[in-house]
Amino acid sequence: MERRHFLVEGRVQGVGFRHWTARTALSLGLTGWVRNLPDGSVEVQAQGEREALDKMAAWLRRGPSSARVTRLTIIEKPPERGEESFIIRHF
Repeated sequence: MERRHFLVEGRVQGVGFRHWTARTALSLGLTGWVRNLPDGSVEVQAQGEREALDKMAAWLRRGPSSARVTRLTIIEKPPERGEESFIIRHF
Protein backbone atom coordinates (compact mmCIF):
# COMPACT_ATOMS: atom_id res chain seq x y z
CA MET A 1 0.00 0.00 0.00
CA GLU A 2 1.34 3.42 -1.02
CA ARG A 3 0.07 7.00 -1.01
CA ARG A 4 0.84 9.78 -3.48
CA HIS A 5 0.02 13.45 -3.60
CA PHE A 6 -0.47 14.82 -7.13
CA LEU A 7 -0.59 18.45 -8.19
CA VAL A 8 -2.01 18.88 -11.71
CA GLU A 9 -1.49 22.16 -13.55
CA GLY A 10 -2.89 23.44 -16.84
CA ARG A 11 -6.46 23.78 -18.08
CA VAL A 12 -7.80 21.40 -15.44
CA GLN A 13 -10.08 23.50 -13.24
CA GLY A 14 -13.70 22.51 -13.10
CA VAL A 15 -16.27 19.91 -12.24
CA GLY A 16 -15.45 17.67 -15.22
CA PHE A 17 -11.81 17.12 -14.32
CA ARG A 18 -12.66 16.33 -10.70
CA HIS A 19 -15.46 13.98 -11.76
CA TRP A 20 -13.28 12.02 -14.18
CA THR A 21 -10.40 11.91 -11.70
CA ALA A 22 -12.66 10.44 -9.01
CA ARG A 23 -14.21 7.99 -11.45
CA THR A 24 -10.76 6.85 -12.66
CA ALA A 25 -9.45 6.49 -9.10
CA LEU A 26 -12.45 4.41 -8.05
CA SER A 27 -12.09 2.15 -11.10
CA LEU A 28 -8.46 1.54 -10.08
CA GLY A 29 -9.45 0.69 -6.48
CA LEU A 30 -7.81 3.80 -5.01
CA THR A 31 -8.95 5.75 -1.97
CA GLY A 32 -8.44 9.46 -1.31
CA TRP A 33 -9.74 12.73 -2.70
CA VAL A 34 -9.52 15.39 -5.42
CA ARG A 35 -10.13 19.14 -5.18
CA ASN A 36 -9.66 22.34 -7.15
CA LEU A 37 -7.21 24.91 -5.76
CA PRO A 38 -7.71 28.68 -5.96
CA ASP A 39 -4.78 29.05 -8.41
CA GLY A 40 -6.54 26.86 -11.01
CA SER A 41 -4.60 23.67 -10.35
CA VAL A 42 -6.06 20.41 -9.06
CA GLU A 43 -4.81 18.53 -6.01
CA VAL A 44 -5.21 14.75 -5.74
CA GLN A 45 -4.41 12.50 -2.79
CA ALA A 46 -4.55 8.81 -3.68
CA GLN A 47 -3.73 5.61 -1.86
CA GLY A 48 -3.54 2.03 -3.07
CA GLU A 49 -1.34 -0.46 -4.85
CA ARG A 50 1.71 0.82 -6.74
CA GLU A 51 0.45 -0.36 -10.14
CA ALA A 52 -2.86 1.45 -9.65
CA LEU A 53 -1.07 4.64 -8.56
CA ASP A 54 1.17 4.43 -11.64
CA LYS A 55 -1.95 4.14 -13.83
CA MET A 56 -3.50 7.12 -12.02
CA ALA A 57 -0.36 9.17 -12.67
CA ALA A 58 -0.46 8.24 -16.36
CA TRP A 59 -4.12 9.28 -16.57
CA LEU A 60 -3.45 12.57 -14.74
CA ARG A 61 -0.67 13.41 -17.22
CA ARG A 62 -3.27 13.60 -19.99
CA GLY A 63 -6.63 13.99 -18.19
CA PRO A 64 -9.98 13.86 -19.97
CA SER A 65 -10.25 15.14 -23.55
CA SER A 66 -11.44 18.57 -22.32
CA ALA A 67 -8.28 19.17 -20.27
CA ARG A 68 -4.80 20.35 -21.16
CA VAL A 69 -2.31 19.19 -18.52
CA THR A 70 0.93 21.18 -18.60
CA ARG A 71 2.60 19.83 -15.46
CA LEU A 72 2.18 16.98 -12.99
CA THR A 73 4.04 16.99 -9.67
CA ILE A 74 4.09 13.75 -7.66
CA ILE A 75 5.04 13.53 -3.98
CA GLU A 76 5.37 10.14 -2.27
CA LYS A 77 3.81 10.02 1.21
CA PRO A 78 3.42 7.34 3.88
CA PRO A 79 0.10 5.44 3.81
CA GLU A 80 -2.70 6.55 6.14
CA ARG A 81 -5.50 4.58 7.73
CA GLY A 82 -9.14 5.54 7.57
CA GLU A 83 -9.71 6.33 3.90
CA GLU A 84 -12.40 4.02 2.56
CA SER A 85 -13.42 5.63 -0.73
CA PHE A 86 -12.44 8.34 -3.19
CA ILE A 87 -14.29 11.64 -2.85
CA ILE A 88 -14.49 15.07 -4.40
CA ARG A 89 -13.59 17.75 -1.86
CA HIS A 90 -14.46 21.40 -2.03
CA PHE A 91 -11.78 23.93 -1.13
